[in-house]
Amino acid sequence: MNNLLRWLTTYMTKFGLEVLCRIHKENWEAVPPHGPLIAYANHTGSVEAPVIYTQLIPRPATALAKIETWNHPFLGWIFTLWGILPIRRGEADMEALRAALDALEHGMILGIAPEGTRNKTGQLLRAHGGIALLALKSGAPLLPIAHWGGEHFRANLKRLRRTDFYLRVGQPFVLDAGGERVTKEIRQQMADEMMYQLAKLLPEYYRGAYSDLEKATEKYIRFL
Repeated sequence: MNNLLRWLTTYMTKFGLEVLCRIHKENWEAVPPHGPLIAYANHTGSVEAPVIYTQLIPRPATALAKIETWNHPFLGWIFTLWGILPIRRGEADMEALRAALDALEHGMILGIAPEGTRNKTGQLLRAHGGIALLALKSGAPLLPIAHWGGEHFRANLKRLRRTDFYLRVGQPFVLDAGGERVTKEIRQQMADEMMYQLAKLLPEYYRGAYSDLEKATEKYIRFL
């Protein structure tokens, strides 16, 4: 019964979002058809999560989301139905880490917003190093998914206008420490390298903390 309810809810959400938004996808074929994958994206609001989740079907997918989301009755219900993983921000949430690793071991897509919180201007904030730790522990490939336009969704909805929602997918890669001991500083450098890959996919206005692409390095990135 839950599987049927999940299927109906997912496809009804996908249909509704495609009515309310004109979704423009670029290089979507780069999403691997199977196998574990960490899909990471910028975080500008609430609409990008269901847009990306429903566009990824039929691939099995989950994501990490702040535990406070479950305080909202509807969002808590649908996130539970979709198998989204709650995480306590600002602490080492080992339960969430184990759940994320388990999802990847089962060949799922795991969605993450490395900024850790919503950027209210649409411009990238500096990422936390935790995503690098998860990628190294799992060995899963990473895929940057950049999006923009969704930050206008609520204002457009009030005016009964459709929102142009843009999705652009980058090149998959893995992180490789090259035999170095992975310190906190190196994890942060890895996270920054990942975010520059995301920034390259975004229009210049949205690059924020990663706007100077000349500073981008790829020391720990191995493209697939």
